[in-house]
Amino acid sequence: MALAPGVAIMLYIYERDKITKEPPASLFVCFVLGMVATVPAIVFETLGAFLLEFFHVGYHLQQALFAFGVVALSEEYSKYFFLKRYAFRLKSFDEPFDGIVYAVFIGMGFATLENVLYVMNGDWNTAVWRMFTAVPAHGTFAVMMGHYSGLAKLRSPQPVLLSTGLLLAILFHGAYDYFLFIGSESLIFIGAWVSLLVALWLSFRAIKIHRRYMRDALSQ
Repeated sequence: MALAPGVAIMLYIYERDKITKEPPASLFVCFVLGMVATVPAIVFETLGAFLLEFFHVGYHLQQALFAFGVVALSEEYSKYFFLKRYAFRLKSFDEPFDGIVYAVFIGMGFATLENVLYVMNGDWNTAVWRMFTAVPAHGTFAVMMGHYSGLAKLRSPQPVLLSTGLLLAILFHGAYDYFLFIGSESLIFIGAWVSLLVALWLSFRAIKIHRRYMRDALSQ
């Protein structure tokens, strides 16, 4: 149950790539790099949590700083680093949808390892809950980041597009975590679920945009 959500999301995205399938070896490397990305994320989160102890601010602002400025920033930048430094430079990364494919495989490497660790320290309820929340959320953040990295292959300025994808992933990730950290069931529903649903909507919209591009490319 800990592995299934990530595998299902990767297979779904892989099957949406209708022009040229990405090399399995490169996708495997991306998945492994996603797991490797958990290491710097943990280091930065630990350091960030320590530094936040010196800021004497209100509870909600403290949680917001931790959610956006520590957790979301650390995790999404760690994934973005490998997307930009490895996947973006691949010769096989030659069409817009490839950005989504590679970003999702990196994101699912991260989310799968994280999920396994959570489930090992939890129970079946933890596995079921994260199957329908945390892992799909990581998938949507990856799609948004990958969407803009794919656009950066065709348009300029590349730094702006790449940064936009990273920023959106951080914002949605931070919003999702913030309301979970607050602990109120009503706020979790209103905030975390709504942010997840909006991210899902944007993700499917990004997929449709890229599939339209692929259909146009095939018709030429």
